[in-house]
Amino acid sequence: MSGFVIKPEPVQVPGLVHLHTGKVRDLYRAENGDLVMVASDRTSAFDWVLPSEIPDKGRILTQLSLWWFERIADIVPNHVISAEVPAGAPADWKGRTMVCRRLDMIPVECVARGYLAGSGLVEYRAERTVCGIALPEGLENGSELPAPIFTPALKAEVGEHDENVPYEEVVHRIGAELAVRLRQTTLAVYSRARDIARERGLVLADTKFEFGLLEDELVIGDEVLTPDSSRFWPADEWQPGHSQRSFDKQFIRDWLSSPESGWDPKGELPPPPLPAETIERSRAKYIEAYERLTGHSWA
Repeated sequence: MSGFVIKPEPVQVPGLVHLHTGKVRDLYRAENGDLVMVASDRTSAFDWVLPSEIPDKGRILTQLSLWWFERIADIVPNHVISAEVPAGAPADWKGRTMVCRRLDMIPVECVARGYLAGSGLVEYRAERTVCGIALPEGLENGSELPAPIFTPALKAEVGEHDENVPYEEVVHRIGAELAVRLRQTTLAVYSRARDIARERGLVLADTKFEFGLLEDELVIGDEVLTPDSSRFWPADEWQPGHSQRSFDKQFIRDWLSSPESGWDPKGELPPPPLPAETIERSRAKYIEAYERLTGHSWA
């Protein structure tokens, strides 16, 4: 068994039908057919949802996504209708809620990479490729790529890894015309976000997007360019050849992988609760990412 998921009882709100509880978000349908996405403070690592939450995380992810949606709106429309909390919903939903258009979601994780890290680094070391794309010799952990690349993955079931696939497999699954639109839009959004992040002293190493169709219009959905879906590194510390300090869940992964946790990430037992210090350091990283990107204080 892997991918243990804590599924709390969904909040019942008049006029909303609960559809799904995911790793982080709860999804509802309004009476008019709109979707209501609520980002919780749940967190996951090693494909497990953890028993500990990170305070404010859901609000940070939501507010950062809304900020980014505005800055890429001329490249691709998004699914957000409003950030208003539906009538009758708990006060805790404020700041973590998005009312969204219902899309016909495309079953492809659209990943853009500008730097070598993560699963791309593993494949490169073995094959000198990432998702079948040949890369030059001599790249290291954290190296900037000659140009950003589109490295799609197929969506997996909860608890399983998304599967990196060659671009040709995406063409086979969804057709050449839509595959081209996904690749072009993904790389355009990544390039815009990379430049914005760079102005704020951050490296956007890679990121992933989800798209859907509204009739024939390509629309970006879910969350965008948050520490949960992207690798951000401090630009003044970036140096290829080793792992970079990230604005993400690295504190959590490091503790879970340490002897102190007493837990085996490759085993079958669920992870233990996080120490208070790890929770607070992770919360501080999310806040720092928000403040550095947006220029706004979280307080």
